[in-house]
Amino acid sequence: MAKISACIVAYCDYDEVCTAVRSILAHTPGPDFRLYVVDNASPDGCGEKLAGTPFGDSRVEVVRLPHNDGFGSGHNSVLDRLDSDVHFILNPDVVLEDDILDGMADWLMDHPAVVMATPQLHFPDGRIQHLPRRKPRITAMAVRQFPALVEKVGFFRRINERYTMQDEDLTQPQPIEFCTGSFMAVRTDVFRKVGGFDRDYFMYVEDADLTQRVLCYGKVYLLPQFTAIHAWHRDPVRDKRKFWMQVRSMVLFFKKWGFGSSPVPNNP
Repeated sequence: MAKISACIVAYCDYDEVCTAVRSILAHTPGPDFRLYVVDNASPDGCGEKLAGTPFGDSRVEVVRLPHNDGFGSGHNSVLDRLDSDVHFILNPDVVLEDDILDGMADWLMDHPAVVMATPQLHFPDGRIQHLPRRKPRITAMAVRQFPALVEKVGFFRRINERYTMQDEDLTQPQPIEFCTGSFMAVRTDVFRKVGGFDRDYFMYVEDADLTQRVLCYGKVYLLPQFTAIHAWHRDPVRDKRKFWMQVRSMVLFFKKWGFGSSPVPNNP
C-alpha cells in the first residue's frame, strides 16, 4: 500500500476546515497517513482555534504561518516535511465519504506512467462538477467569468463544454490537461522535482500551471471511480477583488505558457 500525505491550506472559515479535516481522518485509516493543516495567517483567529482543537488523532499537524503568501506558498510550506509516495492537495471545502485517498494512491502506484490524478467531484446536492479540463485557452477562461452568459448563449456554452471536456466520456479514467487544485493527488517525488507551486501566483490558476509542469514527467488523469463532495464557492464570480486577482493569474499563465491548446509533451 502506498504511503500517503495530504495538506489543506486554511484561511478563515474554521468550521468548514474542521469538517474537512474530520471527514479526511475518519475515512483514511492508515496509521502512517499524515495530514497537514496550514493556516495562512487567518485574521479571524482560525489558526489559533485550529492549533487548540483536539482532533483526537495524532496524524494531523497544524502549521501556522506568520504571513499569507498565497494558496500555493501555503502548500509549499510542508514540501520539506513530506516522506510519502503520494501527496494530496485538498481544499478546505472538500468532504470525503469513503476511503478514496488510499484507493487513488494505490491506483497511481499501479500506473507508473501517471503522475497526478483527480477524482470526480460533486456539489453537496449531488450534481457533477465539470472540473477536468483541457489546457487553458484565453477564450474559454474569459467566457467562464460570466456564468450567466455560458448558461444562456449557445456559442459560449459550447466553448465552455469543450474546455471542460464534456465532449468526452468522463465515466471512465481519462487523461486530462488541467487538474483542479481543489483535489489533486500527485507523486511526492514529482511534486518535489517541480518545486511545488509557482509562488508568483498568489491565488487562482496556479493549479493549471502546476499541471503543465507535472506533465513533463508523466500523464495526468481523471479517476471517476473515486468521488468526493466539494462545495466550490466560486468566489471570483461574486467578489470583484478576487475577480481581478484571477485575471492577474491568467495573465501570468499565458505569458508563461502561451495561448496554444496543446499540452506540454510527456517526458516521463
